[in-house]
Amino acid sequence: MYKILKNHTERSKREMIDFTRELIKTPSLSLAENKIAELIEKKMKELAYDKVFRDEWGNVIGVIFGNEHDPAVILNSHMDTVGVKDAAEWRLDPYGALMENGKIFGLGASDCKSGLAAQIYAGAILKHGLLPLKGALVVAATAAEENGRSIGVRGLLEDTLPSLNIKPRYAILGETTNLDLYYGHDGWVMLNILVESDQPFHVEDATNGIYRDIEENYAHIGNGDNGEYYHITPPEFEETPGTRRGRILLSRKLGQEENCADLIHSLNKNAHLIAENYGAVAVQVDVKKECQTLYTGKTAIVENVVNAWMTDPYHPLIERSRQTLAAAGIAAKPMKWQLNRLEMGTAGNVLLNEFQIPTMGFGPGNLAMAHAANEYVETENIPRAAYGAAAIAHGLIGYPVFGWTSDEI
Repeated sequence: MYKILKNHTERSKREMIDFTRELIKTPSLSLAENKIAELIEKKMKELAYDKVFRDEWGNVIGVIFGNEHDPAVILNSHMDTVGVKDAAEWRLDPYGALMENGKIFGLGASDCKSGLAAQIYAGAILKHGLLPLKGALVVAATAAEENGRSIGVRGLLEDTLPSLNIKPRYAILGETTNLDLYYGHDGWVMLNILVESDQPFHVEDATNGIYRDIEENYAHIGNGDNGEYYHITPPEFEETPGTRRGRILLSRKLGQEENCADLIHSLNKNAHLIAENYGAVAVQVDVKKECQTLYTGKTAIVENVVNAWMTDPYHPLIERSRQTLAAAGIAAKPMKWQLNRLEMGTAGNVLLNEFQIPTMGFGPGNLAMAHAANEYVETENIPRAAYGAAAIAHGLIGYPVFGWTSDEI
């Protein structure tokens, strides 16, 4: 079986590297993924997926049907990227997809257009290898994922896949894992602290007092070797007829054992105690929300929170995948993502925490390159990721194959 997969991977190697470069050359900022969605939809059709379509959330979905709907596996990578933050730090064109020393450079090269290309070709490798599948394989290129908000993934799981009578039993993210198996990461939340009163001086004093208290409480933790722990904006004030408002935005890391609701309760309690020293003011602490419009025109209210998630490293998904990769000649270590910047995340929070789908990551990209200037991916990792993802998918939903040789396929 692995020889069959390897042979089909080798035949597609040049093509999938070229496709990765096409993806990088196509700008796809969050909420503006229409051009790359067209490119992906066209490629999936060329690769003869059984069903290819775009949903109202802007996701591109390719399905390879097995003999039954269950068990189903979803390979998921996001189409969108962050913007170019420091253009002067880029040595090469962020959209050039230039190749140097066995690497492809460009925005999204690691995070995660190479993972997206690998997963799309993983489906094609299984399809063209004629390896029998019991359940369905879904390859989903999703919209509006960056910063962990995962609007497209949530719509895919709530609406699109149920309409196909498909409920994924497992999910594999094409995120940055450098061909290892990643099974979780910490979370983050952005909180809106609002102080209101008809007494302007009370509002200013209370808001500044709350700001100082948070700074003092977090100063001993800081943002050190383990990455960003918190970020707080200085108070901003606004006035409407009869009301003065003070506002503080606090972004804060959420560890594995932390609960967002408990954090809000604690901050709310402390803020009220501090505010009592400055007169009668109203204080409210809640998760910052915003309305976002997808490239399809559909709108969604987004909460700026990603709870920590972790699939049990001894879960059958991880164990079976590790064993399958070992048999395929890929030595993959189970570990967790160490996200060193706030507002980074993956769709694992939605898949596992909200929909109870055991999830892991397996992709060609390097985490250190995510959201970084001069981002790149090791070229050889892309076909290896496609081969590995195809092997994992067959190990989870395929029928055992005996007696076939690559010459017979």
